[in-house]
Order: sequence, then C-alpha cells, then structure tokens
Amino acid sequence: MAVTTSGVQNIFKIPELKKRILFSLAFLAVYRVGVHIPTPGIDGDALAKFFAQYQDTLFGIFNMFSGGALERLSVFALGIMPYISASIILQLLTVVFPHLERLSKEGEQGRKKITQYTRYGTIVLSIIQGFGISVGLENMTAPGAVAIVMNPGWSFRIMTVITLTAGTAFIMWLGEQISERGIGNGISLIIFAGIVARMPQAIGNTFSMLSTGEMGIFACVVLILLMVGVVAFINFMEQGQRRIPVQYAKRVVGRKMYGGQSTHLPLKLNTSGVIPPIFASSLIMFPATLASFFKDITVMQYISNALRPGALIYELIFVGFIFFFCYFYTAIVFNPADVAENMKKYGGYIPGIRPGKRTADYIDKVLTRITLGGAAYVSLVCVLPSVLMTQLHVPFYFGGTSLLIVVGVAMDTVGQVESHLITRNYEGFLTTGRVKR
Repeated sequence: MAVTTSGVQNIFKIPELKKRILFSLAFLAVYRVGVHIPTPGIDGDALAKFFAQYQDTLFGIFNMFSGGALERLSVFALGIMPYISASIILQLLTVVFPHLERLSKEGEQGRKKITQYTRYGTIVLSIIQGFGISVGLENMTAPGAVAIVMNPGWSFRIMTVITLTAGTAFIMWLGEQISERGIGNGISLIIFAGIVARMPQAIGNTFSMLSTGEMGIFACVVLILLMVGVVAFINFMEQGQRRIPVQYAKRVVGRKMYGGQSTHLPLKLNTSGVIPPIFASSLIMFPATLASFFKDITVMQYISNALRPGALIYELIFVGFIFFFCYFYTAIVFNPADVAENMKKYGGYIPGIRPGKRTADYIDKVLTRITLGGAAYVSLVCVLPSVLMTQLHVPFYFGGTSLLIVVGVAMDTVGQVESHLITRNYEGFLTTGRVKR
C-alpha cells in the first residue's frame, strides 16, 4: 500500500479535516507537556535511580503506557491505565450483571450511560492507585539509601492522590475531546504518543553504538529491514479477516421489498486486540515485582531470575497466558448466539447452515479456529523484543504490545483520514487497497 503525495496534500484542502488534525495534534502536545510537570514533594534524581533498577517489572509496563510519566512521577504518572482498567472491568461485568447487558444493547443512550460509569470507575481506581503509590514511595529508597519522598506524611499522601487523580481525569477529558472534535480515537492516540515519544532516544542509542563500533553498518541495515518487515507483517495480520457469506431472504414491508442481497460476516483474525498481551505481561511480571522487594529471600530471587524477559520459562508462560486471554477476551466481546439471533431476526442465513443454534455453533467453530492463528501471531510479535535484545543485542525495545498499539492506532487514524477524503471525492492516501477498520 503506497501513500500518494496528492493524498497528503488533499488533507489541507478540506477545512474541517485540517481543523480536526490540528486540534488532535494540539491536545497531544498538551499531554506531552504535562508528562514533564513533576508531582510536589519528590526527589526527581532519587526516583530516576530507583526506576532504573525495575525496568523489567510491572513498573516498566505502567511507565510505557504513561509515556515515561511514571518514572518522573509527573501529574500524569497514572496515565490512562485507570480508564482502560475501568473499561475492561465494565466489559467483564456486562457478562455478569443483566442491567449492564441491557444497557449495552440500548444503542446511543446505553453507551452514554456505560461511559459515565467508566468515568466514575476511573476516578475511584485513580484514588486507590494514587494512595498506593504515595504510601509505597514513602517506604522506598534509591541506591545509597536516599529517600525519594522529601517530607513524608498525610499531607504528601493527600496532595499526591489529588494531583494524580486530577491528572488522570484531565487525560481522560483530553482523549474524549480528541475523539469528538479531532481525528482518531483519543485514548488510543494518547497511548500512541507516549510510546512514540521514546523513538528519539532509541535512534540516539543506535547511532551511539554505530559511532563506537558496537554495531556494524551491515547489522544496522539488517535491523532496519527486519523492523520494516515486522511492521508490514502486523499491518497484514491486523487486516486479516475470515468472511462468512450471509444471504438475506426477500421480504415485503408495505409496498416495498427488502432483502434478497448477499453480504458477509467479517471475523477478525485478532478479535481481542492488544488486551491479551497487556494482561499476560501484568500477570507474569507481578511475581518478579514482588521478588524485587525481597532480595534477601533465595526463593524469591530464583523466581525473579526465572521470570525475566529472555528466560525460557518466562517466554513459555508468557505465550501460554497470551493464548488463554485471546480466547477468553474474544468470548467476552463476541457472542455468536447474539449474532445468529440478529441474523435470524432480519431474515439472514448462512448458505447450507440452519438459522438459530446451528448458525451460532458454526460461527463459534470458525471463530475458535481463527483465534488460534491470531493468538500465535500476537505471541510471535510479543516474544520478538526478547529475542532481539538478548540474542541480537538490539539497543532498544522493538515489538511487543507497544508495536501492536502503534501500528493499530496508526492504521485506524489513517483509515479515518482516508474516509474523510473519499467521502468528499478526493483521492485517498493509498494507491492500492484501503485501510480496513
């Protein structure tokens, strides 16, 4: 898929689209400024030294999603993770509580109500996490027994909770404003901006290794080709679909005839998105995080070494968790019985399959098979960083959850921009094909 120069130029010919893109960029710039505003009462140097020890634990994951705000303990230290956690919790609760399930099926009004519940849940989680961070920091010291918190006590705890909760609420507002008045999904773009902000440092490290002779020109060229190939592979797999043919019977309503057309039911190869690797990383790094605080206990040290990225046990457990959560989360977000019931209600059927339970069973069977391929693809991308860093000594983290997010968000945003161009009869970005969303 090649990008056309005229397609990029056409963006600035549409005032509304130009305004939306500039609005999104301005709000993302505000977010990146906030990442560098520190929370009061923290020794920044001591905190940086402390985080340098724990990059391979849960702190490293949360720091990645906060765009480096956590290691600085800025006002945006919690990032957007409380909002994502609240959204996932509500999705899981929808399966358990009939009231939430009814709301999810009530269209726009139900969606607004669930969004409101998500906001409340975000604030509650932010308060809990903010209090936990403030208490934890009071008991932590950097190398050399240097205290991270300058004046511990309830005043520091309350100030930290208020600051971090307000920061998360502001990020949530920024994301919603981008989604409504900008281009792309605001929450996803904020995570995207935090991850991409690390690219200059990675490029600098690579040039530094080239200048010192630690990495050769040939190895650098091979690495660049590998990176381009992996991005292209993710792009291809994220657009992968299994299209089940669906036929709608003709029906007469009044004097008009409806139906009679053939269409298809698209089932994505990776239905669960980036949720499985996030859950898998969190679970597998939790024991390593605990072990890092109990360095004097031999068993905990053994666990910490075994569950370190690059170790065989770590990679096997990681892949196992990814497969489990791919199937689990797909079962949560996609219900074959509901799809079959809706098809039957509107006179749709899969050729050769009886409507109702037989259709639901068939869709479930197909979804189970393609989810296996999707889980294998996600596992391959998520194991890639460990291979590159341990075996090829690549000086930066490439692949994994962060790359899945970056490519996915980029595809979604480009797809929305192209939709704006095409609906106004302008040439799109791509000379061949279209971005499927």
